[in-house]
Amino acid sequence: MAAILSTPAAPLAGKVALVTGGAGGLGAEICRELAALGASVVVGYHSSADAARGLAAALPVAGAAGHCALAAPVTDSAALAGLAHDIGARHGRCDILVNCAGITSFVPHDDLDGLDDDLIDNILATNVRGPFAVVRALRPLLAASGDALVVNVSSIAAVTATGSNVMYCASKAALDNMTRSLARALAPAIRVVSVAPGLADTDFVKALDRAWRDRQADRTPLRRLAAPRDVALAVVALATHLTFTTGAVIPVDGGRPLR
Repeated sequence: MAAILSTPAAPLAGKVALVTGGAGGLGAEICRELAALGASVVVGYHSSADAARGLAAALPVAGAAGHCALAAPVTDSAALAGLAHDIGARHGRCDILVNCAGITSFVPHDDLDGLDDDLIDNILATNVRGPFAVVRALRPLLAASGDALVVNVSSIAAVTATGSNVMYCASKAALDNMTRSLARALAPAIRVVSVAPGLADTDFVKALDRAWRDRQADRTPLRRLAAPRDVALAVVALATHLTFTTGAVIPVDGGRPLR
């Protein structure tokens, strides 16, 4: 296969990117931005197979192998080993991994009984063990790239300790700590960075109470919520320009912690 050279218009040409949770509000926008810059994108999904396949089919064509949708259940290590094998067989490489899969549920922070053990276990398994398991499964492919990037999608809840529930906040704090540990352990071949949005204006958030959403925007110095594209462009910046950055947490929050 002839080498695909990057150009200023397509700086990610020849690169292969896996986005877990790729059919979600943030994940889909990240997939679109990576594809627009020339990357071949693997849209990872758990239960949203049809949405993931539709997204992969709609992305601009990139590279000989193009885009695809593959099952990426982040809590199933055996399935992730199969995913790594499939990516290797199809593309022969993986240069960018975006851990975007995550879960939460709204539980008031003082409702300790409402945060039951099953919910706690699900949040930690998906938001903490999941990203680690994906990195572990993809490590050989990432290391072979020689210039790989892992982006963990975190949240300002890791710092502010305000968010959908106590364990969600704790899971994102753990994710940021893990980002630093993995950045040290996997350097220099693999960079690992967290991107930490404020409340993002996804379809899920748009369906919530409008007055509550407006209050969140008013409490943000830039007076709006994070758009999914804001988060996607932070990922793109790490892949194209901030190439000497690792072990860091990049805020995409409009200055919300300042209030």
